[in-house]
Amino acid sequence: MELAYIPSPSRGVLYLGPVPLRGYAFCIIIGVFVAVWLGNKRWVARGGRAGTVADIAVWAVPFGLIGGRLYHVITDYELYFSEGRDWVDAFKVWEGGLGIWGAIALGAVGAWIGCRRRGIPLPAYADAVAPGIALAQAIGRWGNWFNQELYGKPTDLPWAVEITSSTDGRLPGTYHPTFLYESLWCIGVALLVIWADRRFKLGHGRAFALYVAAYCAGRFWIEYMRVDEAHHILGLRLNNWTALFVFVLAVIYIVLSARKRPGREEIVEPGGSDGDWDEGTGAAASAEDTDSDAESESASGEAKAKAEAKAEGDAEEKKDADASGGGGEKKEPESAKKS
Repeated sequence: MELAYIPSPSRGVLYLGPVPLRGYAFCIIIGVFVAVWLGNKRWVARGGRAGTVADIAVWAVPFGLIGGRLYHVITDYELYFSEGRDWVDAFKVWEGGLGIWGAIALGAVGAWIGCRRRGIPLPAYADAVAPGIALAQAIGRWGNWFNQELYGKPTDLPWAVEITSSTDGRLPGTYHPTFLYESLWCIGVALLVIWADRRFKLGHGRAFALYVAAYCAGRFWIEYMRVDEAHHILGLRLNNWTALFVFVLAVIYIVLSARKRPGREEIVEPGGSDGDWDEGTGAAASAEDTDSDAESESASGEAKAKAEAKAEGDAEEKKDADASGGGGEKKEPESAKKS
């Protein structure tokens, strides 16, 4: 008999009158807000404008949701297109089923569109939002708790999660809360990226690549614990292979990028600040200050040019006057007459 465990919600939806409030969707929404909030703070610290992260998220988030759902439906097509299933359920995102691989891939496409429209380098934007994405995943994983899904092998550990539902092949009991493991891992990834970015001044997409590599490392062993249905290749779940493949790509990118483009971008957004971050005061130089300095330098340069032009003009006039006076008889100085 289990002495302690994490109870699961009796249902994953609450009703506010006729309006359903679904726990899964609520977790996703909170995660998006946290990612945008943290990303905006990091973007401004890098010299960008406040609000830019949210503007680009308008493109990235919808693309990410579509990509996450597509990945899930394609890799688990039998849940929607096999005999006895209703294909319309493939559109019910609120019931769960978002693949992080598809969400990041297609979300990056949306972010690229938003960045291109504003003349912003995508790698710099990705570096700014990387820790926020990890925190969004940490929050979003609790949506699986509301839906009683994506748990691990049976266990009697004190932090086991109790599954009470028997639908879709579930067996009531206590299991490893893999959603909790991944949530805690993602928090650790976010802290790692923030620390490494401050310590090593990561730029040109390397902070984002570090997030990807660190997440994949954790996802590999957490995925290995899960017991839900999945496609297997050579004894490993499909997501294990995906995590391994993406991990290798992320590490290669970090190494090659550090060699070809060391350091960090000086300017991340046109019209933003110069990107210099004062560690002592914790403030970035504003775009107005930069523009004011440039205008002052320009004005002083113009004044100097006018003064030089005037001096040259006076010299020419004096020269012409001397030349016209030299044709007559040369007059002796008054002092010579007196002597």
